[in-house]
This record gives sequence, C-alpha cells and structure tokens, in this order.
Amino acid sequence: MATETSEYREIDYRFADFLCSLARTEGGDLRRAALRLSSAVGQGDICLDLFNEAEDGEECDRLAAALKASGVVGSPGEYVPLVLDDSRLYLYRYWKYESELAEKIIKKAAHRNPVDVPLLRDGIIRLFGPVDDGETDWQRIAAAAAVRSGFTVISGGPGTGKTSTVVKIIALLLEQSGGDGMRVALTAPTGKAAARLKESIRGAREQLADATPVKDLIPEEVATIHRLLGVIPGSHRFRHHEDNLLPYDVVVVDEASMVALPLMARLVAAMAPEARLILLGDRDQLASVEAGAVLGDICDTESPDGFSPEFCRFIEDTAGEHLEGAETDAPRPPLADSLIFLRKNFRFGSGSGIGALSRAVNDGEADAALAILRKGGASGLTWRETPSVETLEQTLASEVVAGYVSYLSRDDPAEVLAAFDRFRVLCAVRKGRYGVTGLNMAIERILAEKGLITPNSGWYRGRPVMVTVNDYALRLFNGDVGITLPDPDNPGSLAVFFPSAGEGVRKVSPLRVPRHETVFAMTVHKSQGSEFDEILLVAPPYESPVLTRELLYTGITRARTAAGLWCAEEIFSAAVSRRIERRSGLRKALKG
Repeated sequence: MATETSEYREIDYRFADFLCSLARTEGGDLRRAALRLSSAVGQGDICLDLFNEAEDGEECDRLAAALKASGVVGSPGEYVPLVLDDSRLYLYRYWKYESELAEKIIKKAAHRNPVDVPLLRDGIIRLFGPVDDGETDWQRIAAAAAVRSGFTVISGGPGTGKTSTVVKIIALLLEQSGGDGMRVALTAPTGKAAARLKESIRGAREQLADATPVKDLIPEEVATIHRLLGVIPGSHRFRHHEDNLLPYDVVVVDEASMVALPLMARLVAAMAPEARLILLGDRDQLASVEAGAVLGDICDTESPDGFSPEFCRFIEDTAGEHLEGAETDAPRPPLADSLIFLRKNFRFGSGSGIGALSRAVNDGEADAALAILRKGGASGLTWRETPSVETLEQTLASEVVAGYVSYLSRDDPAEVLAAFDRFRVLCAVRKGRYGVTGLNMAIERILAEKGLITPNSGWYRGRPVMVTVNDYALRLFNGDVGITLPDPDNPGSLAVFFPSAGEGVRKVSPLRVPRHETVFAMTVHKSQGSEFDEILLVAPPYESPVLTRELLYTGITRARTAAGLWCAEEIFSAAVSRRIERRSGLRKALKG
C-alpha cells in the first residue's frame, strides 16, 4: 500500500490516529488504509479500492485480512467504523448511504404506476404534437416513461429541452390524477439553480397555452433540497426523513449532477415508497463538489441490449415512437427502462462552434476539438494560448471592459443584473494569478483604471458578489449573485440587489449579506446551473489535475452564443484526455 505523503490533510491524520487508538495499534496497514480512505473521500471518492492499493491479488487478500483482524473493519451490515465490501473500503456512513440509495432506486424503478393509456396517448399528442416519422423524439419517450415508472432519469446537455419536457410530464401526471390529486415538489441543489428552474418552469408553462386543462395547476415554486427536507438550525439533521416522510407524490430534482451522495441518499430516504422520483441533469457535466458522482453512476448502468420489449410496446402504444434493438427478453439491468437521454439540441445547431466543440471534448477527441478551435470567430469561438504573467492584465483588459461595461453603465437594478449575466470569466482553479482570487483582483484593477469602478473600500458601486453559504432567514443561498448599487431609499448608502423570482429584485444591506466573495470571475464548478451569453474560460499555463474533460465541457456549455478559451494546445489536449474517475460501488449495485 502507498506510503504516507505530505499531501494528506490534518483531518486525515487525526482520523487515522483515532482508528488506530480504537484498534489499539500504532500504525501499519490500518493507519495507511485510514489515511488513504480519508484523503480519497476528501477528493470526492466514496470508497477506497484495495485492488488499486495492492501490487497483486495475493497482496489484496492479505491486506483485507489484516484490516478485518483490526476489529474496526467489518463486513456489510455490521455496525463498525469501516466497512469492507468486496475490495471496496468505506466509511460506515458512506457504505450505508450508497447501499440504501441503490436499494430504494431499484425499488422505485421496478414500480409500475397504473396508466390510463388512451388519456396519456391523447395528452402526448396535445403537448408534443403529432409523431414525426423522420426522427425519434426522445422527449415524448421521456414523458411516457416518467408516467409509467417510479424512477426516471432525463439527461441531456444544455438546450436539449429537459425543463420543457418535465413541465409537460407534470401536466400529464396531473391529467392522470384527475387534475388535483397529485402533489409535486420541484427542487434543485443550490439557490441559483432553484431560481433558474423556477424561471424556466414559468416560461415553459406559459408556452403550453391551451394544450392542457391543468396548466394552472403546474407548480412554479422551487426549493433547494436542503429547504425541501427542512434544515434543523445548528445540526446536520433534517425534519423530513424515513420516519417523517415528505408529503409529495412526485419529486423533480434539477441539476442532479451537482447532488452529492449523502444528500441524494437522504432525499430518497425521505420519500414515500410509491412516490415518483424524476432526475434532470447532464451526465457529462462536472460531478458534485462533495463526495460521489450519483448521476454519472446511475447513467453508466445503461443497458447495452436496449430497453425491454414490454417498455418498447408501451412507448409505441402511448408515445407513438418505435424503439429498435429490444426483440429479446434477456435480463436487463434494473434501470434499463428508466434512463432517457435527450439527443436533439435546440440551442446549438449544426453550425454552432460551441455545440461542435462541446461534442468533440465530450467524446475525448482532442485533435478534432483543436481543429474546431482553429476555425474560430465565425462559429462563436475564440482561442489563444494563456498569456504570460507579465502580459496577463494587458491581454485581459479588452475582454473584461467589453464584457462588463454594459452593466456598469446602467442604474436600474433589474437591468444591471440582467446585463451582468451576459458575460462571465470562468476559471479552472481557485488560487494563484490564473485562479479566481488572482483574476478578480486583476479585473478590479483594470476596471478601476478605466474609471468604471472606484474600489476605495470593501463595498463600492458595481461590485458583484456571490453568496457562499445558505442563509434561510434572508432567503439567500450558496451561489446567489448580487450587485452593489446606490440605495434609492437611503441617499449616500449602498445596497446589494439580488434577483428574486417573486419580487423581481430585492435589496439587502451590505452588512447583512452572508459570507460572500467578489465574482467578476468564478470557478467552472460554481458556474454550474448558470448560463451566460458569452464566457471567457481561462486555464492556467501549466498542467493541473483539475483540468479535465468534464471541466472543459461544463465551462464551454455555459455560453449561449460565444465562448473564448485561453489554453495552450498541449494542456488542452491533456485535459480532453483526462477524465474524472470517482470510485464508488453505486454503479455496480444499480446494475443488480
């Protein structure tokens, strides 16, 4: 097993020392395994695979036996600090989260809801239009699948219509229930994602016009998952759990790729067994900041043999779509009929450089992606090598002045917020000259030199801030972005204005804004759930393990119309070839 390194955190050492004290040993295999496991969880893994820690199978068996002999490592089902399941070593709570989540998802996927087939067929035609014989309409298939099953995943990139599809699904479910017998919860992992979903739901609902008699019953309110479960102040517990279930028949989770394993497990545990769960998200985006890659693991259980024959018959009877490759009754994974991937992109057409680049990056085709970048401007893409430290600010100046002058030239808070969201600088890393901290300071200096801002103190007109914690009393959540402007009700003072779906814009005193940071530049991770007309993605001029295919794909697809990329060829190629691999046993458990 790997030896101790300086890369371990203080908490890793404390955890290893604690386990060794429980086992009454000073070190050896247990200490090294505890260090490695604690470090791995801190980096997003759910477990530690002993096969990767040992030189061969014999060494793996010896290590497993030594760990079990310690008295603090047990088998699945035992209440011990660490659980060894096959070759995977878990913290007990993560093993419990993973095993219980897999069990509940499989049960939901197996549950078949009663369906009024003629009503569903009629509803799909009204909401989605007549069948197009030219190409498969995966939105129709997703709608029929979600009405039938207790568990459905609808995955697709930006612009594939996930939100408009789920609004129609809710309408179909309400029609099936008779109009008012279905309780629906809409939720997202962050306040920013919840606000965007609310806005999208409202727009999609209005587009239904008279296609359904239940349009006005489709809910618009969206809560963060934490708020839906009911945070108990001062604790890590929620009001809703397996002994106090959520009162909903349907729970829709948007931006599911951002949801970590512990939170997803606790959400599903708080749902009634017969309640439907619908996950929306992009399986190719970055996984959650915390441990686990739940949506990615779920989507990786896709059946190579396609859907079941019974599912195909149901889809043809209700959605009018014919699915190929499902002639045999051979056993399929439990989720084979629950995973629907939307293929058609309504935002990035065939001539879109952003669309073409994101597909090439997602497919791991570095040479093809570089060829697209070299074409440049006409397709909405610009590309150059990352400037040196000496020329960084000079090169950055024209980009950020052009990107931010519009919002800094306005006074109305609503117009300022809308203009600010047209452009953003995205970073691969947090620290250093090329990270969030360095670029935010550089941008402040640039805008100050141009006379666009006057950052003489911590708060100044035009300062954009992003909240980094949840404050339920103020209704401000991690990821919310506000702009500092003169307070019209208090001359000479400043206020921070935040978008509000119900109120349009609301203001908060700078003294009351929860923990926050300046946000001219933000990490790609923090940009998830957001969209901008234009982005500038800045990669550092050196190799970094955080530069991955998923990070590039996520950053590029935040742009609606134009994306600029600063990255050297060799660094870009290496990033496209590097995938995030988070170790867990969820994928295996869900395959049955």
